[in-house]
Amino acid sequence: MESVLSDSDRSKLDSGPDDVFYDSPRFVTHADGAFLARLTDVYASVLSPGDHVFDAMGSWVSHLPDIQFERVVGHGLNEAELAANDALDEWFVQDLNTDQTLPLTDEAFDAVLCALSVQYLQYPAAVFAEFARVLTPGGVLVVSFTNRLFPTKAIRAWRAASMDERRSLVESYCEAGGLPVVDVVSETPGSDPLIAVIARKEKDGGRGR
Repeated sequence: MESVLSDSDRSKLDSGPDDVFYDSPRFVTHADGAFLARLTDVYASVLSPGDHVFDAMGSWVSHLPDIQFERVVGHGLNEAELAANDALDEWFVQDLNTDQTLPLTDEAFDAVLCALSVQYLQYPAAVFAEFARVLTPGGVLVVSFTNRLFPTKAIRAWRAASMDERRSLVESYCEAGGLPVVDVVSETPGSDPLIAVIARKEKDGGRGR
């Protein structure tokens, strides 16, 4: 499946295990307040009360709007960070660069969110295909990023790309996973530029909702 990136594209400066790098919790945010507030607004525009939400590659805060969700499941690489996230009803730890198969049932979520972490995926086509699998028909995927990163852990293709090229990369990941892109938010609400790629799983006989 993985044809989006070459072996060179997915290489990292630090090839050591990701779970070792993320072993110590980092209770920080990876973008400024204006970025995070705008991201919450983007989420509010696509989420609804009662939704089942999967927060992928997350940490101690999910940036969710003040909406009553039916279920919020978190995923990340640090147990202490996930345990401190009050937005989560449940969570699990998994290195998606080692194992791309999510321990989640088919069509279980109305939304999959991936904030400030997509730059670390070495096998994005497989991961985005899993995002598609766990989404309900018409469900939404929101992938957001800025220009900050851990340079030793970001893949080569991301490190070498401009912000516009990174947007194109994420759009190609969505396409590879079978999730048509329906909108892109690109702006600079504060010091940090924000790009949020929004895709939807096709409904039966049509694209998204």
